[in-house]
Amino acid sequence: MSRPPLMTLDEALAALLAQAAAPLAQEEVSTFDADGRVLAQDIVSALQVPAFDNSAMDGYALRCADVAAAGTALQVSQRIAAGSVGDPLQSGTAARIFTGAPVPPGADAVVMQEDCVAQDDGTVRVQAVPRAGQNIRHAGEDIARGAVVLRAGTRLTPAALGLAASIGLARLPVARRPRVALFSTGDELVMPGTVAPHSLPPGAIYNSNRFFLRALLQRLGCEVTDCGNLPDQREATIEALRGASQGHDVVLTSGGVSVGEEDHVKPAVQQLGQLDLWQIAIKPGKPFACGRVGSAHFIGLPGNPVASFVTFAMLVRPFLLRMQGAQDVAPKTIAIRADFDWPKADKRREFLRVRRNARDGLVLYPHQGSGVLTSTVWGDGLVDNPPGQTIAPGDTVRYIAFSELTE
Repeated sequence: MSRPPLMTLDEALAALLAQAAAPLAQEEVSTFDADGRVLAQDIVSALQVPAFDNSAMDGYALRCADVAAAGTALQVSQRIAAGSVGDPLQSGTAARIFTGAPVPPGADAVVMQEDCVAQDDGTVRVQAVPRAGQNIRHAGEDIARGAVVLRAGTRLTPAALGLAASIGLARLPVARRPRVALFSTGDELVMPGTVAPHSLPPGAIYNSNRFFLRALLQRLGCEVTDCGNLPDQREATIEALRGASQGHDVVLTSGGVSVGEEDHVKPAVQQLGQLDLWQIAIKPGKPFACGRVGSAHFIGLPGNPVASFVTFAMLVRPFLLRMQGAQDVAPKTIAIRADFDWPKADKRREFLRVRRNARDGLVLYPHQGSGVLTSTVWGDGLVDNPPGQTIAPGDTVRYIAFSELTE
């Protein structure tokens, strides 16, 4: 019996995102604690920013009509600091003013102090002819009253938190954090710290996936329950998955999802809910599983560490962001010159580990195997190489920085 054709990554992602169509419930959190969270509602400004015309720098507020030529002297009539309000400016005078202070009525420009010379007689000599509006930040030029400053579905950044605070918001409506139960699979896995390297049994390896997957989930704002390694027993696996499905939105495993592989995860998931095994046309990361365990989503990643990393980055990350209501879930790609040779095309879409060099080109890690985790530390991103595509030095390729995939 022939196997079904491999799914493209785009097909798999679309199918997975369709399962996250209903966003998680919203909650309100302190603006201080909202970094990385996804907005659940549009944020509308109740005020204009700036609230008033203010000085963009330290200097002198004046009337342009009073300074027809460089070197004009004006009487300094008042001093206006940030947080205070000056009097209307009289013709023929200037106001000493500081950054952020309200521009007094009657003034139409601010000349920076470097272009002015204060005199002992209480006047200031203006050394440059000003133009109207110079060095004045006008009321509402940043934000108009009633404007939507942040859209629902926006993943909040430090700058966005500052923007929310600038319109007076101490709390923000966000999607609650996804609750994820994380399992490893495989009798060969050993936790670091439990067995010394020189005492590892034959065939045993340290569990690396558990560490980077947990860190990636936490960076996405998830509440992670580390459930350890699934036991090599059918009933025990069923009970572990059943328990994890209660109180979690997603059950995530790594290993044991290859087609035809004999393990206890697949029949356990099928007994508790539904399982789809996908063969995705990417390298590394071909085997992928998704479905339901009780009321929770189930996702099974490949066991090889780089394959697990790539499938998490390209499929699980956007899925978890969409669960939180994020709209822009695709990593940004940029076009960069390849300074390497990739002469053998693959039928699958490849994700090659690379890093940028001093000439703003890309160099390739020499070993691209799906188990070579060193490549993800040495590199700073991936080349997204289409199926059937060779690469020669000088070719333009699509580059995805790791910062786009791990934050």
